Amino acid sequence: MTTKISQIVFALPQYFLPHHLLSRIMQAITHSTQKTWKNILIKVFCQTYQVNLDDAEQPDIEGYTSFNDFFTRALKPGKRPTSRNSESIVCPADGMISQIGFLKNGRLLQAKGRDYGIVDLVGGDEKTAAPFVDGCFATIYLSPRDYHRLHMPETGTLKKMIHIPGRLFSVNTATTAVIPNLFTRNERVIAVFDTTIGPMALVLVGAIFVSSIETVWHGVVTPPTQNTIRQWNYDSKTGPRQLVRGEEMGRFNMGSTIIVLFGKQTVHWLEGARAGKNVMVGEDLGYKMHGDDSKLILESAT
Repeated sequence: MTTKISQIVFALPQYFLPHHLLSRIMQAITHSTQKTWKNILIKVFCQTYQVNLDDAEQPDIEGYTSFNDFFTRALKPGKRPTSRNSESIVCPADGMISQIGFLKNGRLLQAKGRDYGIVDLVGGDEKTAAPFVDGCFATIYLSPRDYHRLHMPETGTLKKMIHIPGRLFSVNTATTAVIPNLFTRNERVIAVFDTTIGPMALVLVGAIFVSSIETVWHGVVTPPTQNTIRQWNYDSKTGPRQLVRGEEMGRFNMGSTIIVLFGKQTVHWLEGARAGKNVMVGEDLGYKMHGDDSKLILESAT
């Protein structure tokens, strides 16, 4: 495995940082409603990351109550249309494909030369992991400049949500290349759905300065961060919640990564869906497989 010195220099000091303390400080800063302060933050951020507000529902920075309000901004209607092909699996986020492909022996590719286990990713629960052991995955990294609302790749009925506490390492390319088992170390929220092609899981991975993760059905899941795994089950008694393909399902309050999981021989990815490709919410990422479509399984795009 080839790892650049610059990646090592960036990643290794993160072992010693007080991740959650820094994130709580960032939360206080980004939620401040002091007008002058939040306007300065937004202007500097837009200049630094070359953020284009033309697509935003609110293009005027004066219209945001806080930096976080700006960061999780809505887009104008129609700016991220969902693919009209009902057989396609659509992209859940604006960002860059970090890795995409198929699990091998229950393991997902994190970066060249590094992989991690599906059981560890879901917090050690083998029953939750079982449908995905021989399945497929797509990992999408959201940079600071991206749209930070997350959408459904496929219509699904919510079955459970799991919050797993952990560290908050950065999830950019440099860190994923250096720190082993990064996505199983970091705090994460997992939402499991039933779909017409079987179980689907969306794993929302926290990262440094991510002040919170929230879902549309629960609101803010974290903070607070606890030392134990929390789980919510949804059934006929709690009122099953169906979210349709392309609908918003959650958001990051600051940037991070989402991992999409499907079962064995249920999805095949587009040939052009490869690591390093920039993607947008609602565009085709792959296609559902039915019956004899197993012959269409593609080799891992990584």
